[in-house]
Amino acid sequence: MDIVVLVKQTFDTEEKIVIQNDSVSENGVQFIMNPYDEYAVEEAIKLKEEHGGSVTVLSIGPKRFESSLRTALAMGADHAVLIETRDIALDEYSTGMIIATALKKRSFDMVLGGHLSIDNGSGQVCARLAELLQIPLATSITKLEIQNGAAVVQRDIEGDCEVLEVKLPAIFTAQQGLNEPRYPSLPNIMKAKNKPLERLAIEDLTVEEEQLKAKTMVIETLLPKKKTAGRILVGTLSDQARELGSIIGKTADLH
Repeated sequence: MDIVVLVKQTFDTEEKIVIQNDSVSENGVQFIMNPYDEYAVEEAIKLKEEHGGSVTVLSIGPKRFESSLRTALAMGADHAVLIETRDIALDEYSTGMIIATALKKRSFDMVLGGHLSIDNGSGQVCARLAELLQIPLATSITKLEIQNGAAVVQRDIEGDCEVLEVKLPAIFTAQQGLNEPRYPSLPNIMKAKNKPLERLAIEDLTVEEEQLKAKTMVIETLLPKKKTAGRILVGTLSDQARELGSIIGKTADLH
């Protein structure tokens, strides 16, 4: 089974966000593999260990994305592909177009990705990719099994569980709970340095210029407003109820 995993590099979740010139500053920032993509990488490796085949991790971005691809290789992926964007501004539309063009030149049984990235949080790329490649898509899965040449997956929906049987090739997005991503061992980190990492320029993919143009733009970037301290009501329950009613009434008048 040949599996492609889409990997994105994002801010470390513990990094402080600084806004400069209407954009998020990257000065001195620590980057990590998008946490939801880690579930996708782990699931691909588990499927390879069970059914054989290979795992290729693919990323689109600047040269620094290589560190996240090396992490995936150290986890157990076999190959990596980095499509370098240089200074091209991409959105979900153009990113989907580039990945679709790259995958049309490769054979695969399955594509895995995180159900969203923790930076933009759009959750669009895999959906767009499925439409462009005309293959099935199942999002936010928490269980995946291969049975009789098809994938049987579970999705958490509104406190319940949905079970789907999906014909391969198909695309799946990983949700928390699908697995527990492994930590790369030191020997595997050393081995990852010698695993193949293919570097491509967008020009190598013969993507049409119109397909590289972003369809959306960020008008303004703002930090959330600081929350004020909470207020604890005191007194008897009747006193608290009257005071709460007064507060709600004043808030309603403001709107």
